Amino acid sequence: MSSVDSSQRVLSGMRPTGKLHLGHYHGVLKNWVKLQHEYECFFFVADWHALTTTYDDPSVIEQSVWDMVIDWLAAGVNPGSATLFLQSKVPEHAELHLLLSMITPLGWLERVPTYKDQQEKLKDKDLATYGFLGYPLLQSADILLYRAGHVPVGADQVSHVEITREIARRFNYKFGREPGFEENAQAAVKKMGKKAAKLYTNLRKRYTEEGDGEALATAQALLKEQQNITLGDKERLMGYLEGGGKVILPEPQALLTPESKMPGLDGQKMSKSYGNTISLREHPDDVEKKIRTMRTDPARVRRDDPGEPENCPVWQLHEVYSNDEVKDWVQKGCRNAGIGCIECKGPVTDAIKAELIPIQERAEHFENNPDLVKTVIQEGSEKARDAARDTMEDVRHVMGLSYR
Repeated sequence: MSSVDSSQRVLSGMRPTGKLHLGHYHGVLKNWVKLQHEYECFFFVADWHALTTTYDDPSVIEQSVWDMVIDWLAAGVNPGSATLFLQSKVPEHAELHLLLSMITPLGWLERVPTYKDQQEKLKDKDLATYGFLGYPLLQSADILLYRAGHVPVGADQVSHVEITREIARRFNYKFGREPGFEENAQAAVKKMGKKAAKLYTNLRKRYTEEGDGEALATAQALLKEQQNITLGDKERLMGYLEGGGKVILPEPQALLTPESKMPGLDGQKMSKSYGNTISLREHPDDVEKKIRTMRTDPARVRRDDPGEPENCPVWQLHEVYSNDEVKDWVQKGCRNAGIGCIECKGPVTDAIKAELIPIQERAEHFENNPDLVKTVIQEGSEKARDAARDTMEDVRHVMGLSYR
């Protein structure tokens, strides 16, 4: 069985949407840059997922892929610290998706909240397809294929991690109970040594009989520390602990990311669909123009009219970019009409341009070296495929498909 430490592995992906904006940077990429130094990270371009809604015009996907990867690299995602790859370059995603589809109840997919939400939002598209219905299962395959213990998501995406946990639990229960599982598990307990075996048995009893979550966590930590049992026995005892089978596909945990506070130019969430974005490669002159023409508090018709910062989209940008001193200056100056709206926008404009300078310098380097970008993805995809093959070897074996 696998030697992967799931608790140290993170998996996250993005659909290829082309050049990214400040909302992506503050909502996802800054977090990825942090995580890559704390975990073993796999970050992938979800090009197959893009096909679930753009299957009628796939011509836009290829350029969107390279534009997005350039922005990842420019933002500081480092191929030396994380594995960057293309979903379609690892066909094991499709294989695991197919095999999981054999055991996944249809109702589980239909109840995923975003399934109906997306149908409502994209009424102009024909989404009555198997691919669209099955995209949460493909997401589950993406995660389980790498035995990732953590998936960074926003609060609105937690349901996708939950269905992945349910699918993993169902898979392990159906295929992790080899003949003589109970006897093998009990024999493995004895190999732990008298003291550790007694502690494990007591913790397991507290969890299975009383639902004591703390006992479960303690027992799991105890198993990880064991040096005198095999990895296969550890996985067997992990499953036995919870009343299931051997853990073949570990259940991931949602790693909640801080909600992005990056507003759009109109005060709504920054989104291409709203046309309110500042891209990571926005020319400095365009940054100035976009912020200069932002609407402000409608109460400030004239320069000497007092305003209320909370009613102004520009204030939301100050909350992201300005220190306490500048924010205090804005609060007082707006309310007593001591500063004008153009003056108020100055510090925000300067801060955004300063933030974008190093990103744009790196982006220019990668734009001028497209073969380097493709090499990063090629090498990352090969590394990802090695990890995927390890998982699929175990999956095929327990499903009776290895034909050894």
